[in-house]
Amino acid sequence: MWEMWVIALIALTTGLAGIVMVVLALPGIWFMVLASGLCMWWQPDIISVKAVVTLAVLGIISEATDIVASAAGAKKLGGSKRGAVGAIIGTMLGAIFGTVFIPIPILGTILGGILGAGAGALMVERGIVKMTWTDSLKSGGGAAIGRTVSIFVKLGLTIVAGLFFVTAAFV
Repeated sequence: MWEMWVIALIALTTGLAGIVMVVLALPGIWFMVLASGLCMWWQPDIISVKAVVTLAVLGIISEATDIVASAAGAKKLGGSKRGAVGAIIGTMLGAIFGTVFIPIPILGTILGGILGAGAGALMVERGIVKMTWTDSLKSGGGAAIGRTVSIFVKLGLTIVAGLFFVTAAFV
């Protein structure tokens, strides 16, 4: 009986950590998948293979959404594949710089990632692809919009995964 409560506490802790990780552009759902796999290994009667697979599927959907949203945002407004890569790199760098230079916890990271996605796409489109400023700005704006959508979708999926993991300990 106590094992169920320990697993529920692990699920709650990794769920909250996963949410923070997603905000910081880190693999929060995969952290929960790892924790659930270890719990399944320790107590297979409490956490089933189906629960771990379900969390992994949520992780795959989350990652696919992340990749598609950023790239789709840039492409929708005329961006190139290289611009989409620039948006991804810009997201990571922007999240780091936003954390440091926008001194509002979590919000600085989110804004930095969004601005970084836009700036990364814009710089690649203008500097490497040689698009016009107008087209580069459109691509950058699309990447920023795509990143914004992606953050909220990933955050929602991470919350669902965390709740699922916690309830899996009791079902």
